[in-house]
Amino acid sequence: MAWWIWIVAGLVLMGVEIFAVDTAFYLIFIGVAALLMGFAMSVGIELPMWAQWTGFAVLALVFMVFFREKLYAKLRGGVVGFQDTAIGGRVSVEEDVAPGGETRVKMRGTKWTAINTGSRVIAKGSQAEITEVDGLTIKIASVETPT
Repeated sequence: MAWWIWIVAGLVLMGVEIFAVDTAFYLIFIGVAALLMGFAMSVGIELPMWAQWTGFAVLALVFMVFFREKLYAKLRGGVVGFQDTAIGGRVSVEEDVAPGGETRVKMRGTKWTAINTGSRVIAKGSQAEITEVDGLTIKIASVETPT
């Protein structure tokens, strides 16, 4: 395969990762592997097709295994001593939510499924406290004191 095809493929993969999907850095490292294969071929290293694909696969796996998790943790707040938790935070509720009821709330720029785990109805427009995060679902309770 021509060297420029590897470079274009690498740039496309990296662009898709940055602009089209939630950045988890899989396509970035696959793209870097393709770029390196293209650069190697552009400086005169001639390889048969099977060796190009094998080299590309090995580079992509090595980058993902040894560098992806470290980079992802650094960029997503996983550095030592940093604890990122939504528990105790507050969200606005856009509809009445009965005890055990489910709704969608906006938190940190995205919509989350929220379940009212409290014993009281959370009124539309009021604040709710996040009591637990369970995967992509948050559990909320009313912050207003009963009268």
